[in-house]
Amino acid sequence: MPEPGSKDYDKRRARLRKDAENSGINDQQANQEANETLQDDEGWRSRGPRTQRGRGPKGERRGE
Repeated sequence: MPEPGSKDYDKRRARLRKDAENSGINDQQANQEANETLQDDEGWRSRGPRTQRGRGPKGERRGE
């Protein structure tokens, strides 16, 4: 699944933003609406770090 910051995510956000602008929503509001739409959709959410290194320093990790 595409994650925030990925090219696919950014393309999808840009499309949603443009659609909102074309429907009469102002620029800043369209950006917020596109971000909220993608964050609400479970398929576009970040899955978090995939490696031990991505979880941070060992002493600061939760649950280990």
